[in-house]
Amino acid sequence: MKYDIAAYVWPSYTGDEPRTRMFWPDGIGEWQTVKSATAKFEGHQWPRKPLWGYLNEADSTVMEMHIEEAVKHGVNVFIYDWYWYDGRPFLENCLNDGFLKAKNRDKMKFYLMWANHNVTHLWDKRISDIEDNLIWEAHVPLEEFKTIAKRMIEKYFLLDNYYRIDNEPILMIYDLEVFLKGFATLEDAISGVQWFQAEAKKSGLQGIHFQMCRWDSRLFKVNYEGREVEITMDQLCKLLGFKSYTHYQFVHFQDMNRDYREIVADVVKDWDTYKNESTLPYFPHVSVGWDNTPRYLSHHLGDPVKGAVVKNNTPENVELAFRAAKKYVDEHPTQPPLITVNSWNEWTETSYLQPDDLYGYGYLEKIQDVFVKD
Repeated sequence: MKYDIAAYVWPSYTGDEPRTRMFWPDGIGEWQTVKSATAKFEGHQWPRKPLWGYLNEADSTVMEMHIEEAVKHGVNVFIYDWYWYDGRPFLENCLNDGFLKAKNRDKMKFYLMWANHNVTHLWDKRISDIEDNLIWEAHVPLEEFKTIAKRMIEKYFLLDNYYRIDNEPILMIYDLEVFLKGFATLEDAISGVQWFQAEAKKSGLQGIHFQMCRWDSRLFKVNYEGREVEITMDQLCKLLGFKSYTHYQFVHFQDMNRDYREIVADVVKDWDTYKNESTLPYFPHVSVGWDNTPRYLSHHLGDPVKGAVVKNNTPENVELAFRAAKKYVDEHPTQPPLITVNSWNEWTETSYLQPDDLYGYGYLEKIQDVFVKD
């Protein structure tokens, strides 16, 4: 059986986008933060170095090498984090100039995750201890949403190597609450999605497969039918016409400050409970790890996100998660064999498949063992 192993790509490892200089003035994107990372406590496994070097991932020749290594080891889909701030796209260079200009791009599929989160201190280590420092808001009104939709259709969705389900290109929405904030009512949001679908069909597509990035279990507050109501994720997705969901990171629904094997055991239990919470298909997700202390000047002890550091996420233990995801796919033969992985290159969150000086090619070799060789 062929599996679609889709690794998220954080497209910040380039200085080709001028606006990156406000966060990383050295002109090498977030490699600047990786280079400056130090151990925050005894036994902390930083600094780490990429075996391939601090390469510009908006360079097509670099991405040709990445594609070859990814496909060889069983990663056959890239999910590009896609951003839109201040009325224009941000960090598109890695996709447009790197991946899409690579001579071997047709060896891999790709799709977009609209990473519609606000920008605060997260990317600028110099101001990492300043809270509530809002730089850009991510929600957009209807007219701007239409501009985004047209851009996605024209530049990406019509490409032959765009990943599709039932011949519909996938668009994942990272933060559904932020997405809804751009519309006055839920009815307006529904109309916006329907307009997007109609526009896609005008371009010759069968439609758009909207995919939700799930976080924890929650109710959503929306203005619907003239009043504010709380609505479940499943109800909301059905009203909007979304068709599936997956995760971006274990940290969104797990305590990560513990042993990786404990985390995997709880993740697998959660997969079983989703059938009771939603009728939409769930695509299993695997996170390689979590430790975003490289992005901070201080170590935020006790914080469930900024202070959490996974223990024992060795390639051998991460293999347990890969095998669990494979088992889940095998037990759901009516849905596409898609598994999402965090990530290809989230170095400053310490959750990446790219080879480093700690485990070498260990994570990629485990994907190859589970999904290619078995």
